[in-house]
Amino acid sequence: MTLRRNLFGVTLDALTLDQTVDRCLTAVRAGERLEIGVVNAAKLVAMRRDPALFRAVSGCDMVLADGQSVVWAGRLLRRPLPERVAGIDLFERLLAEAEKTGLSVYFLGATQDALDRMLARIAVRHPGLRVAGSRNGYFDDSEQGAVADAIAASGAHLLFLGMTSPKKEIFTAGYGARTKVGLVHGVGGSFDVLAGVTRRAPVRWQRLGLEWLYRALQEPRRLGRRYLTTNVSFALMTGRELLRRTPAPSISTASRGES
Repeated sequence: MTLRRNLFGVTLDALTLDQTVDRCLTAVRAGERLEIGVVNAAKLVAMRRDPALFRAVSGCDMVLADGQSVVWAGRLLRRPLPERVAGIDLFERLLAEAEKTGLSVYFLGATQDALDRMLARIAVRHPGLRVAGSRNGYFDDSEQGAVADAIAASGAHLLFLGMTSPKKEIFTAGYGARTKVGLVHGVGGSFDVLAGVTRRAPVRWQRLGLEWLYRALQEPRRLGRRYLTTNVSFALMTGRELLRRTPAPSISTASRGES
């Protein structure tokens, strides 16, 4: 049985990356459906403010700590997680495993240009990968049903959503089952990274929990203020939770001057 931890009212799976990959492949081979949710500091803050996002993430079959700050908060709050399981790392591992095992994949998200560039790079990196289909992530809410039906018709085993939050979580919650895929994984901006549109932080920055800063430096106007605000909010959330979990010191009879 998988060990689970509750952080900020969200139940997370305490898994390593290797364990997560094994669980994903086991579920798909067994014909089970598995919807994966990932959380970082920004998303946990957003979930406090957005009930629909909270329900969508909490309703996933597996929820992982995508951000290093979430792992650190778990240790501080005595709800330890073994390691960070970054959505992009899981994405790349699953692509490699799908190529080995013959599982077909569907890519949904990003701009058409970024999607095409990613597909071209993946074709070189994983020449044996079966791509059942793809579609860019720009469609109206009224089209979600038709998009889900197209994915189901493709016969894909794995679905990767390269869309922003909360769009990918809401799509998964509302239409994940309708796609009839075995596994749904929301990978956010990973399509842009694999396409070469944006750069991922070096490993050293990732280990220091500064991947957010690296991204903000690439897009300071769009991301700078957002990351600063959410990081402060997450630190305050963690501090309040720590104070709530820390028992108040008892007052001895000696300290009250009683004999």
